[in-house]
Amino acid sequence: MTTELSALLLLDLLGVGVFAISGALAALRKEMDLLGVLVIAAVTALGGGTVRDLLLDRHPVVWVTEPGYLYMALVAAIATVIYTRFREAPQNSLAVADALGLGFFVIAGARLTVEVGYTGVIVVLMGTTTGVVGGVIRDILSAQVPLILRQGELYATAAIVGATAYLVLMGLGVMEGLSAGIGMVTVVGLRFAAIRWGIGLPVIPLRRS
Repeated sequence: MTTELSALLLLDLLGVGVFAISGALAALRKEMDLLGVLVIAAVTALGGGTVRDLLLDRHPVVWVTEPGYLYMALVAAIATVIYTRFREAPQNSLAVADALGLGFFVIAGARLTVEVGYTGVIVVLMGTTTGVVGGVIRDILSAQVPLILRQGELYATAAIVGATAYLVLMGLGVMEGLSAGIGMVTVVGLRFAAIRWGIGLPVIPLRRS
């Protein structure tokens, strides 16, 4: 396995694990049973990559040919359940796990899209799709307004900026690993800033007569 493929696999697995934790935490806070926790964790972790693969016409989707992704999601979910039986999860643990998962997945999705031969806006869109769709499914199944639709949340915007930063740096000849790292830090940094200071895009009020 080449170094590039190893790095891509590591990014994917880290994203799967962290997003599965965020899904498990969301399900636990809604007092779901163990099956519900595992389902929410799995769809959170695998939903974005599944939609990306379908849009890129990659069949079968990655977790069907590589069940290790599914195992990673289930192990992370079970570990979260065990942890929360003995210790209380920090108040902001869901937001932190979601931000980290977003950073890993956006860049992993962008890198894979480059690997299969796409460029430009398609890379940004597929990176963003990989990062945000799992969280959208998690929020809908947990009866929450998806983060990408909440006022004062830089979510999809953070994903777009991070994927764009990665793509621009690659175009400038910056080393691939460094470009990916800066892209991830950009995504996570913007999400943390939005969480900490409530930074968001301006709301345009509807003009009424």
